[in-house]
Amino acid sequence: MGSHQSPSDILQQVAKLNEIGKALSAQKDLTRLMEMVLEAAKDLVQADAGTYYSVRDDRTLHFEILINDTLRVRLGGTSGNPVDHLPPLPLYRNGEANCSMVSPYAVLSRRTVNVPDAYWDDSFDFSGTREFDHRTGYRSRSFLTVPMFDNEGKAIGVLQLINAKDEHGNIVPFSAEAQSLAESLASQAAIVLTNRELIQSFKRLFEKFIDVISQAIDEKSPHTGNHCRRVPELTMMLAEAACQTAIGPLAEFTMDDDDRYELRIAGMMHDCGKVTTPVHVIEKSTKLETIFDRIHLIDTRFEVLKRDAEIAFLKAQLMGEEVQSAEATYRTQLEALDAERTYLREANIGGEFMLEEFRDLVRQIGQRRVAGPDGTEQPFLSEDEIYNLTVAKGTLTPEERKIINDHIVVTIKMLEALPYPKKLQRVPEFAGNHHEKMDGTGYPRGLKREEMSWQARMMGIADVFEALTAKDRPYKKGKPLSECLHIMGKMKERHGIDPDLFDVFVRQKVYLRYAEAFLDSEQIDEVDESAIPGYTP
Repeated sequence: MGSHQSPSDILQQVAKLNEIGKALSAQKDLTRLMEMVLEAAKDLVQADAGTYYSVRDDRTLHFEILINDTLRVRLGGTSGNPVDHLPPLPLYRNGEANCSMVSPYAVLSRRTVNVPDAYWDDSFDFSGTREFDHRTGYRSRSFLTVPMFDNEGKAIGVLQLINAKDEHGNIVPFSAEAQSLAESLASQAAIVLTNRELIQSFKRLFEKFIDVISQAIDEKSPHTGNHCRRVPELTMMLAEAACQTAIGPLAEFTMDDDDRYELRIAGMMHDCGKVTTPVHVIEKSTKLETIFDRIHLIDTRFEVLKRDAEIAFLKAQLMGEEVQSAEATYRTQLEALDAERTYLREANIGGEFMLEEFRDLVRQIGQRRVAGPDGTEQPFLSEDEIYNLTVAKGTLTPEERKIINDHIVVTIKMLEALPYPKKLQRVPEFAGNHHEKMDGTGYPRGLKREEMSWQARMMGIADVFEALTAKDRPYKKGKPLSECLHIMGKMKERHGIDPDLFDVFVRQKVYLRYAEAFLDSEQIDEVDESAIPGYTP
């Protein structure tokens, strides 16, 4: 590159710098961005080789990318060839500034170093360079080392260019114009790299904040915390399957990287409102459980009744009653009490559905009159105990179910309170609508299918399937695949879940991929897809 340039050459270089700046600004991947910076610098000043170092902990320079055109070598970056074997360069040795090496010196002195010929330079230690040349047959001559700083003046990297070439391909020193161009590019690149690193830092902070919420939920309820981690995984599996669908209403559905990130964040936060749900409701594994399982209080009452029966039997003997008759009465009473206790213990365990005749039996047992602590008669079971034991499905009363359901209202409030960047604006809609149903009978908004995004409907399917298959719930066992898909097929027929997405879920074996990753082997049974309600293979 000559020492004098025409105005047209300068305009071309400025235009090229602008083009490079635009390309760098559009790049989102930090590794590829560093690679682009080095490639652009090499091209701009017509260098044969170059290295990009990053500054870590303000103490060392780490090799990130190395390119040598003559040797056809590419290390680090996106090349797939590791650069770990190259030791980092210390900025300080024994507490003293490392000014013997050119790259650390450039950082510490905060200025560009232009070395015409490394073999004739005695200002810096180029022994490593000479060893590299001896080993490879290369001849490293001219060096241009440009430090890079962020807007606060903190060193973030070093751009080192090697062996400038003239128009005939001869190795020449880097000219003043080349140095100026490299410094301009380094300045632009530093801004872009700093912004990209800042964005990545905010993303990491945001994701860690979500993890903290999940950990808080996990501390209250481990199975709920696991649910918060598994639903995003299944949601993304279904989303990818939808992207690959070439027929039906989902044929035009696509997602880019930003869309995927937005959906994953929504999945991670879809139950964040559960942080406010009382633990005794989340963890209610039996109908009588509050802070403890009140079935043990009822056990104690039965023991009191059995003691009373024994006392009555002994009194009868003392009064001269015929022993066999008194003992028969006593044994009959014990058998009846044991049967009733066994029944109430079974009723305390939530099931799919409790018949009305069995609920009546609970009420009948509950009305037995017993002596209270003050000696007065009272019902064997309190109204609250009867109310809980006669819950028809599961373990939760309607009031407790409402508390559980209200977590989504809290979730929506929490999510809508956050100031999202443009690319995350839909997170509240995706996460807040996963309990809605296609016919408008869901909660909390009662939305219909056409009022929800595909992503919210995906999350709804993921939420249901994870809950059905989960093996770590305190109130139920994880169901096998065939049963889960049968239940979900029925939900599809009743407009509970999106029919097109459910077809994709089955057709592309999303359920099986999830099962192989997260379920126990005994849950993965044979699935006859032709027998799934509402689904046609």
